Amino acid sequence: MAKYIYQHKNWTDFTWNDKKISNLLAQVRNLQGRLLGKMTSLGFDYQKEATLENITLDILKSSEIEGEKLNRQQVRSSIARRLGLNVAGLVNSARNIDGIVEMMLDATQKYEKPLTEERMFGWHAALFPTGYSGSYKIDVACYRKGEMQVVSGALGQERVHYEAVTAENVKPEMDIFLNWLNADNSHDSVIKAAIAHLWFVTIHPFDDGNGRIARAVCDMLLARSDESKQRFYSMSAQINKERKKYYDAIEKVQHRTEDSDITVWLEWFLNCLKNALIASEKILQSVLHKANFWTRNVKLSFNERQIKMLNKLLDGDFRGKLQSSKWAKICKCSQDTATRDIKDLIDKSILKQEQGGGRSTNYELIETDNLPSGI
Repeated sequence: MAKYIYQHKNWTDFTWNDKKISNLLAQVRNLQGRLLGKMTSLGFDYQKEATLENITLDILKSSEIEGEKLNRQQVRSSIARRLGLNVAGLVNSARNIDGIVEMMLDATQKYEKPLTEERMFGWHAALFPTGYSGSYKIDVACYRKGEMQVVSGALGQERVHYEAVTAENVKPEMDIFLNWLNADNSHDSVIKAAIAHLWFVTIHPFDDGNGRIARAVCDMLLARSDESKQRFYSMSAQINKERKKYYDAIEKVQHRTEDSDITVWLEWFLNCLKNALIASEKILQSVLHKANFWTRNVKLSFNERQIKMLNKLLDGDFRGKLQSSKWAKICKCSQDTATRDIKDLIDKSILKQEQGGGRSTNYELIETDNLPSGI
């Protein structure tokens, strides 16, 4: 007896309720158009900064969904170097981070290229440069050779959420998927992105990395729908916020055995994308604030410690109050050096001492930002 959607005949002949989908799709398309129009009017430098910020966010949050926390500055630096962007405070990046960045940039910056088996295997190899996932050796740059279960829970109390397509059927199923993905079919490109995401994770073709590659495929198709290499919103960041609903929607569809109705998934996906587009307003405010800061202070000189700490403050990555002791700890320098760095920024009218303060002296950025109109 069938337990999963892929076990019935012609399972990829997906259907959905157009009445439930059409209004949501129209809202998404309207938001996409408004956002792209707004960013185009802001000029090339802002577009580059917004793209850098959103791809950084996409990579961080896509990995976070899988329980992996990456270093933000390393991710941002790796992207900036590969895009040829001259930004302040670049740091060296780890090999695994460079691999994830290479995959995401290949997906979004070369979105018009067909997705072939060879290209996808390259993405998988970039994700796992050592051939290991954590402490486990896995098959890299090829389809999995064993069976696959999606499991949660502690050892001895596991719950099987899903058993993927059998290993022997992965290759033929992926051939059908890639042929469909690269064909000019009648689907709206946003709907195609949603279907591709679901279809890929249902096959679950790799030993590991299926979620991240599925989201990269989704981002590639969303870039096609925008007809733009510039990325002004982050789907993965929104998926991370709605993680439970994300898995629930996938699971509901994967457990369908009577038909291939995917309305519940498309509704969730379009709502998530709509929320991502709305959330992009806040991201763009931050991007513009940061870009304006460095443009305004371009003639001033800063040392590496100051650049690092100012970027932390501008990115909202700094927790709690800024104090000289925290500066010294983060920058791995002496208290005297931290105090000199801070005093120099006060003299340059970048930082000011907070009022009150109590036993410890706290500092904050002097806000003198003027954003371009229309944001």
